[in-house]
Amino acid sequence: MNSLSAMSGWLWIKRGFQIFRKQPAEMLTLFFIYMFFNMGIGLIPFIGQFLPLLLVPVFALNFMQACRQIEVGERVYPSLLLSGFRSPALPNLLKLGVLYIIAAALAIAASSLLDGGVFWNVVTSIEPVDPKTLPESGLLLGMTFSALAYLPALMAFWYAAPLIAWHNMSVSKAVFYSFFAVWRTAKSFLVYGLAWFSISVLLSIVLSLIVAITGGSGATLMIILMPLSIAMTVVMYCSFYPTYTDVFVPPEKGTHIEELA
Repeated sequence: MNSLSAMSGWLWIKRGFQIFRKQPAEMLTLFFIYMFFNMGIGLIPFIGQFLPLLLVPVFALNFMQACRQIEVGERVYPSLLLSGFRSPALPNLLKLGVLYIIAAALAIAASSLLDGGVFWNVVTSIEPVDPKTLPESGLLLGMTFSALAYLPALMAFWYAAPLIAWHNMSVSKAVFYSFFAVWRTAKSFLVYGLAWFSISVLLSIVLSLIVAITGGSGATLMIILMPLSIAMTVVMYCSFYPTYTDVFVPPEKGTHIEELA
């Protein structure tokens, strides 16, 4: 496990852009297939609410594998999204997904301590929420507290999927190593998070100014912002891989998920 400087967080983002530029169409295709898959399983009554979160570790590993293949000069194909389901580590990845669900539920429930259950009701209710009542409801406070409550779990899950699949760790060991790896590189992750936040805010401001200067409408802004947001989301996915390779040893060239036990 390597120690890193704070500026490594910015370098992770730069490397994410570099990975994306090598095969942008392929990475966007993977992302769209992933989104449509989640939309499809989301239509399944009841369990459709939980399946996307349960499968997060599997798909996270698939995107990491895609980035690994790009870095070693291999072509990425849509079938890569199925590779995690063929991995010997699939049972442990699904166990990790169960922990995702439990941690998310506990974090959302914890928000009730401050907002009286408003955020919980927004997440779990099938009834539409009246936007006019939200400013006075304490929803923002509840969401903020929930995010802070989830932060330790996020640290524990950040590296867990590749540690399970690529290093053959148990779920408990992977979660343990992940938490303390993030803890040791907290300065790098602070820069990483602040940089992504700054990029998103700056892009929104620049686009708003362009639309205002050119006399465009809010619809024009959305038309521009939507594809840009999708591209930036995929770049962010690509930047997850450098956060791993700078801390842990990646698998050897030519090794694929389904070959690892």
